[in-house]
Order: sequence, then structure tokens, then C-alpha cells
Amino acid sequence: MTQNLSDPVASDQASSRPDSGVRRTRLREFQAQLVERMQAAQRGDFTQVNQLGIMVGQVRYLLELREAGEIVSAGLLTTVPLTKEWYVGLSNIRGNLTSVVDLPRFQGGELTPLDHGCRIVAFAPALAFNSGLLVSQVLGLRNIADMEEISAQEGGQMPAWLPLQYRDNEGNIWHKLSLATLVQDQDFLQIGL
Repeated sequence: MTQNLSDPVASDQASSRPDSGVRRTRLREFQAQLVERMQAAQRGDFTQVNQLGIMVGQVRYLLELREAGEIVSAGLLTTVPLTKEWYVGLSNIRGNLTSVVDLPRFQGGELTPLDHGCRIVAFAPALAFNSGLLVSQVLGLRNIADMEEISAQEGGQMPAWLPLQYRDNEGNIWHKLSLATLVQDQDFLQIGL
């Protein structure tokens, strides 16, 4: 299809396209930087105490970069019959079937709404557990050295896979999520009804 540049409507549409192209370029650059930093962390090259910040529903989590794998769009998920409600289904990530879990629902909370902004954060291959978390938003890298650790009494009783909580400079509460501990939780391993 050819575009008539003398047409003002076509010209208007063409001029609005670069904005979306710029956003896509910025998103690709962000993703490339994030992948580069995650790979550096997995190699042990990282000197700062950086964590991957994610949001699931309205809750903020921090993941060790060594435990987080690939981040992909939630896209098409295939449901699996006779599984628990928190087991969202399967996703094909680069030819590998990956189990996708809704963490808030696993904890007894509300289902995470599945929309165009949702991502799947796959578990790192080092964990030898082919799974991923459905997340509402990937917030990028966070330095926990800039945060204040919250005492267990202030944070309340948490499962072993949520060992610590932090408060950032803006007052947001972050839950440190240990995927290595989560994959050892017997309830998490029992997806069948």
C-alpha cells in the first residue's frame, strides 16, 4: 500500500507514527540494557546490589538477577485443565513450554488482570524449574543499598520465599522474592486439583 504524502490526513498519520517508533526503540534499548545487566549479574560482574523490580497487581517485588530469566510479553497462554486457579497456564518461550503462575492468587489474593502490559518473568535456567511469574509491570533495576530494610515486626509474618521487605525513598514497600525458595515450597509444586 502506497501513501499519498500530499493528502493532509495521510501526512498527519505519517507524522504521528515516529512517536510510536521512538517508543519502540526506547523499549528495545531498555530491554537490551536490562538483559545486559542481568547477564552481568549472572556472571558475577555486578558490584552494586541491584534487583529486578516488578509489580504484580499493586504489590512491588524485588528479584535477584541471578534467579530471573527471560522477560517476555504474556501474549497467548494455554490453560491447563484440572489445575489450581493460580496456575495460569503454559506459554511457549523460545520453543520451551513454561508454566505461568499468578503469585497473588497463589497467596490467596485476587487474580492478576491479564492485559497488554503484562509480562512473564521466567525463572533462571540455573533454578532448573521451567516456570515463570505473571507480572503486571516490569519496573527495571533497583538498588537495595538505597532502601531501608523493614523489620519483621513492621512487615508482618511472611512466607520463607518472601524473606525481607524494604522501603524506598518514596515510601514504597518492596518485598524481596526468593524464587529459589519458592520452587521448594510444597504448595507451589502441587498445581493439580
